[in-house]
Amino acid sequence: MSDSLVVGSLELKSRLIVGTGKYKNLEETRAALEASGADMVTVAVRRLDLSSAHGDPIAGYLKSAGYKFLPNTAGCYTAEDAVRTCRLARELGMSGVVKVEVIGDPKTLFPDVAQTLEACKTLIAEGFTVLPYTSDDPVVAKRLEDLGCAAVMPLAAPIGSGLGIRNPYAIEILREAISIPLIVDAGVGTASDAAIAMELGCDGVLMNTAIAGAREPVRMARAMRLAVEAGREAFLAGRIARKLHASASSPLTGVIGSRQLG
Repeated sequence: MSDSLVVGSLELKSRLIVGTGKYKNLEETRAALEASGADMVTVAVRRLDLSSAHGDPIAGYLKSAGYKFLPNTAGCYTAEDAVRTCRLARELGMSGVVKVEVIGDPKTLFPDVAQTLEACKTLIAEGFTVLPYTSDDPVVAKRLEDLGCAAVMPLAAPIGSGLGIRNPYAIEILREAISIPLIVDAGVGTASDAAIAMELGCDGVLMNTAIAGAREPVRMARAMRLAVEAGREAFLAGRIARKLHASASSPLTGVIGSRQLG
């Protein structure tokens, strides 16, 4: 049975979306992406080398390997800059599906929600499929859905921190508040963080540093793939209710020597 992630007009076989930065070299990037099983990768448009006559080597590899592009607006601090960056990505033929990231604070890299809403409104009007990086505020998430965003991407913890999901209750509330895909973006540090995100009902996880910054990126990429798959299966299966006291796995009725027999 197919359990694809549908975002706008895109159908993704993998619910893990990975970044392409911070790797040691192109070979490590290639091996890690393959191990992750991801079919969509996010690329920072403002960090591409557009001066080379042969184009950016990483972008060239990704295109030849058949990955779906998710251009992002990393490094933008205003709605105007984010919109301009997305237009550039489309002119370069990358994708009309974009990750909108408008930073409000350079230290924490928390999103500027007001500027994000403004950028999304403009881009949706221009025909883009928009996936915004945002806070874990359900009110903001609902407004982004009402604007026409194809998904909402809240941070689980500060970008690159590896702290894991700091507020699982907020993620659960977000899941109830919106009907569009919910993709955790930022803060994942290890495989258990990814599994928990999926068990909470997230539709996917986006990460970069957790893989690229690991001691063995390729092995971590494989671990993240398995964690996302396991977390999704556990969510669909439905966990048992939490109980304060023990509950025997085997029935006690009919046990030899039990007073219930006589």
